[in-house]
Amino acid sequence: MRNLVPSAIKVSTLKPTYNEQTSDSASSNCGQESIVAATFDVDRGLIFAASEDAQFGVRIWRTPVDPCEWNAPILCGSFSSIDPKVLSLRVVGESAQLILVTRSGDTVTWQLDEFGEFISGPDIVGSVDSGILSVEWSPDDTLLVMITGDENLILMTSTFDVLSEAPLHTEDFGEDAPINVGWGAKETQFHGSIGRAHLKPSPQSPTQIQEDPNDDGLPRVSWRGDGAYFVVSSLVRQTPQSGKGRVLRVYSNEARLQSTAEIVAGLEPNLSWRPSGNLIASTQKETRAGPSDTQQTGKHGVVFFERNGLPHGGFNLRGDGRDSRIKHLAWSSDSNVLAVHIERAHGDVVQLWTTGNYHWYLKQEISVPLSTHFTSINWHPEVSMRLLLTSSLQIIQQDYTWETCAGANDTGCVGVIDGQKILLTPFRTQNIPPPMSSHQLLVNTPTDASSGDLFLSQVPPHISLSQSHDLLAAVWQEGHIMMWALQTRITPGGEAAMNPILIWSTNLPWELCHCRQVLVSSKNDDNDHRTISAAILGSDVNGNDRIVIHDFEHVILPLTSLEATRLRTISLQQKNGRLIPHEVPRHLAWQAPDGSIFEVHREEESYSQICSFTEYCPSSQRVDARLFNRTSLASNVNSFTVASGFVIFTTTSHDVQFAPLESVVAILTSGQGMLSLTGDENKTGELASQAWQKRRVERGSRIVTAVPSTMSLVLQMPRGNLETINPRPMVMEVVKSDLDAGLWRKAFLACRKHRIDFSIIVEHNQEAFMASIPAFVEQIEDVDYLNLFLTSVGRSQLPADVVANVCDSVRQDLEDRNLTKYVNSILTAYVVKSPPDHEAGLVLLLRLRGVNPSLVDEAVKYIIFLVDADRLFDTALGMYDFSLVLMVAQHAQKDPREYLPFLRELRALPQYYQHFKIDDHLKRPAKALRSLSLAGPEYFQEALDYLDTHQLHDEALAIWQGTDKYMDVLGIYGAWLFDRHEYHQAATVFVEASDARRAMISYERALQWQELFELCLKEQLDGDEIMEIAYRIADELFSKKRFSESARVLLDYAKDVRQAIHSLAQGNEFAEARRIITLHAKPELIEELVFPYALDCRAQIGDDINEMREQLRKQVARLTELRIKKVEEPDAFYNLDDPTLHNVDVMTDVSIAPTTFTRYTVAPSATSKASKRSSKTKRKMERKLGSGRKGTVDEEEYILKSVMKLVERCATTQGETRKLLPHLLQLSQAHREEGVALQVEFDYLQSELRAAIEDIWKKPDEPTPVDSWATRMQEKAKEQLVEPLQRVPKPEMSKSEWSLKLLQQKLA
Repeated sequence: MRNLVPSAIKVSTLKPTYNEQTSDSASSNCGQESIVAATFDVDRGLIFAASEDAQFGVRIWRTPVDPCEWNAPILCGSFSSIDPKVLSLRVVGESAQLILVTRSGDTVTWQLDEFGEFISGPDIVGSVDSGILSVEWSPDDTLLVMITGDENLILMTSTFDVLSEAPLHTEDFGEDAPINVGWGAKETQFHGSIGRAHLKPSPQSPTQIQEDPNDDGLPRVSWRGDGAYFVVSSLVRQTPQSGKGRVLRVYSNEARLQSTAEIVAGLEPNLSWRPSGNLIASTQKETRAGPSDTQQTGKHGVVFFERNGLPHGGFNLRGDGRDSRIKHLAWSSDSNVLAVHIERAHGDVVQLWTTGNYHWYLKQEISVPLSTHFTSINWHPEVSMRLLLTSSLQIIQQDYTWETCAGANDTGCVGVIDGQKILLTPFRTQNIPPPMSSHQLLVNTPTDASSGDLFLSQVPPHISLSQSHDLLAAVWQEGHIMMWALQTRITPGGEAAMNPILIWSTNLPWELCHCRQVLVSSKNDDNDHRTISAAILGSDVNGNDRIVIHDFEHVILPLTSLEATRLRTISLQQKNGRLIPHEVPRHLAWQAPDGSIFEVHREEESYSQICSFTEYCPSSQRVDARLFNRTSLASNVNSFTVASGFVIFTTTSHDVQFAPLESVVAILTSGQGMLSLTGDENKTGELASQAWQKRRVERGSRIVTAVPSTMSLVLQMPRGNLETINPRPMVMEVVKSDLDAGLWRKAFLACRKHRIDFSIIVEHNQEAFMASIPAFVEQIEDVDYLNLFLTSVGRSQLPADVVANVCDSVRQDLEDRNLTKYVNSILTAYVVKSPPDHEAGLVLLLRLRGVNPSLVDEAVKYIIFLVDADRLFDTALGMYDFSLVLMVAQHAQKDPREYLPFLRELRALPQYYQHFKIDDHLKRPAKALRSLSLAGPEYFQEALDYLDTHQLHDEALAIWQGTDKYMDVLGIYGAWLFDRHEYHQAATVFVEASDARRAMISYERALQWQELFELCLKEQLDGDEIMEIAYRIADELFSKKRFSESARVLLDYAKDVRQAIHSLAQGNEFAEARRIITLHAKPELIEELVFPYALDCRAQIGDDINEMREQLRKQVARLTELRIKKVEEPDAFYNLDDPTLHNVDVMTDVSIAPTTFTRYTVAPSATSKASKRSSKTKRKMERKLGSGRKGTVDEEEYILKSVMKLVERCATTQGETRKLLPHLLQLSQAHREEGVALQVEFDYLQSELRAAIEDIWKKPDEPTPVDSWATRMQEKAKEQLVEPLQRVPKPEMSKSEWSLKLLQQKLA
């Protein structure tokens, strides 16, 4: 569905320069000079051309490839020859040579410098005495095939070393000769009574091949794109009596014959192998039996062959071929376009053909200027859509691009050029696959107004559909334009899809040459009038762009014929620009070759620059008056369109993306597009594209058009077929537009058709929907549609309160309208709420049974369809209405043997006990307990058992609060808490229940001795019992190392000073112990208890100090060893070269590199078992990860954490030492000496630990990293490789004062 349209043209006219001494007779023959060959110099960006002249021989010309340089070719050099017939001109980049091959057999080279200048004269590197009939270079310029005058095939290298030489004509088929083993042949089959006599071939004369008088008899050579094979077309004689016919022979790149095709009647010498390699193209004139003057049928076509020589289809050229001759074929480098050079008496044309869906389209027809002949055609080897043509005096370069001609969004019309026909399809109403179409508009060939002759080109190079109205315009390169009103039908019906009428046609001014683009735009002035504009882009004689604008103002509708009211011409000072499609006539813009965008001022006939693209964009579209500077949104786009508020584009990643225009405008105005695809400074456009909605499409899909009115996007696959999809973003735009307009039914049907969640109707504008519920119900009306809507809303992700409000509002409106009609919808509204209100639905059935009993059965069946029957049965049972229960059970087809005995048993019970049984059956224990509490006092014990069984203590307290049964409930609650070891809570409940005995037990278990002894004193327990309790509590506190509290209990309630001093001394609380001894005048306890316990405490602290010092020294030594190993043997440290890990499957469920995986284990492993690991196993492995097992990479980190814990332990020991030292100083001389020693030991420990910390956590100076997204991602990726010092923070030593100066003096 794409058209091949011209994007640039360059014409270089030859101006021969003759020597001043040239004779008059020689100068009179200057017109005989003609350009006959041209070639591209890809490395230098040049075109070289060779001209033939009877006087000067062969002359070489040079011109740049740049389409914007229209200068005349520069003469580079010449080569004198008796027979200046050029066969080949080629630039070989590897040797920097221009190589010319002539018919007389000479091979001439010129050496080139980096600018394309000749640095040497012509050098004849070889000559063939018999002459050369044909020559062809391989695509990579490494091999050269020559066919000499004595019909020998020579294969040479680029340095002209002969690799092979053999006769061209041979009887051998080739290496790929087929082998027939006779399977399936008629001779091997049974033929009954008739026998096999009929299988004998009857003698008949072979088919006579008529020789083509127009065949020049010369062989042709063509290479495949990869240079692996080449094909030769030559004349051979089938029999001595018959004429010569063409035969194709395929050779390898070593000149070994592969296959030979059969002689094909009418086959012509033209030959071109498709670069992709699947087809060999040639031409054929169809002939028929009869006299020689009647054999030609006029059918002239292109035929294709496979590499094995078998025919493979083809196509016929358009028109009568009896007065024309196909001179040359050439494939574009991407194999998409076939150029056919047709020689005619009144002027040559070059046709460009493309294929799609097994149909060949004639896309372009290039006519030769000045009614002469083309002398050569070539495609650029790298720029696939660049064509090089030469005529006798001109070098013509044409650049093409692909373009989809799509029209107004309301019709979705697309136009495709196919010769003199324009194929039109309105995709809003019809989706017709190509090559078919809804309408074929036959374009009559226009005539030249000055001469009355037909234009040479019969195919319009460009067509344009209006983006706002149903108009079509076509322009011809000779300067003619036509415009049609298509009159497309957009309503359903059996009439024709469209009825085009020609409304305007004219010839353009003669100053406008090379017309290559037309744009038609229009806008409505009012309901009866319209303004139309047609802009034509061409060039003047110097190649500068020129725009001719025809305006048709205030045209009366409907359109029948037009007369231009104004003609404007805008001359531009640059070449090969392009008009940007637009909707409104006043928004005409022109894009320069460098990407600059210019606004065309129609009234002033001038232009001014408004912005610039980063590069020239052949496909562009102007959405409105806003244009933005130098921004790129994506780099892999192959097609795009603008529709429904989105920039829709397909990518080479095989997806279609929908970029909201608002988002795009925000990115563009911020200037943060994706200017650099590899840098990190501009990622806004890329990040935004990740948030845009995407949809996967078939590989290679391209956008044909978008039809917003039908919410469809038409895509074309690479093979040519079409696919229409309804993307969610386009559907949502139409749905939202309908919702804003209050078209509830249309929006609902669109959501239903395209499977959009109906909750969007509520979410889009909740307030507007809630206010328009009556209108919504009135438009939808259908009960099934309302049920579908309510069900979808109930299952959506909307908040529960929103769902409830919507359901209640819709239900209320339906009840007000007609209860009997909308009973199913009302039931649906009850059921789909969250939580569902099944009871209200059943109540509605009871109410309906009294109003309209005939509807109850259907309503019950419907609600059973919505809700599980067993659940509905339980709901009805929970309403204590047995008639409703029976009605549900009967319609649910439940077995009466299952529920009737149960219902009879319930009917026999008292009311509240019956309710209790029902609630207990339905597993509603709280409600059951309340019903049981109402059943009477005789059921109280059962209620206590029930609440204890179901742990309904809070509900029971609320039920019996303020009654005489409250204390009993508290007792059960307290006992339950006591059993759960919640002693503090249990004690509080027992106190509330006035159960002092159990309260004291609970306090004792909770070690809350203050509350315990308060309660003991309130209950007036005797002294012995209190003392017994005190000793029990003191022992428990002592075992919990709560020494001070244990001593307090012993002193206050057991009156045992000795045991109190014992507890305090064990807890290093010597200050309190000495105070109590002095208070109670017990000095004997100093020597008896304090002295020995102080020495024991000092010994314990000394042991701790020695243990910490030993641990520190071992860990520092091991850490030093590990760090030396990490520096000297990093592979061994990280286990990178472990031979047992070579078979480890690193494709595990953890996204880490293989090296990161192996560094966590030294155990041998052959296979990965990650897929079999449970979550428990994985957690166990994670715990092992930092266990610090010796020999693993985590050992260093484990040691660092151990040092941190050692610092914390040292701080604790420091506090104990600080408490003990004053008493060691004061108790005795022996104690004082122990204190001095303890202070020295601990001081040494602190010094050693502080030095170790400084040495361990010493870090080299590193530059401050730049905070960026890339840096953070790198840090995340290398998280497992981070040094342990960076994961374990350096600990801080305590700086508090702990030592005694007196002991320091003693030490001194």
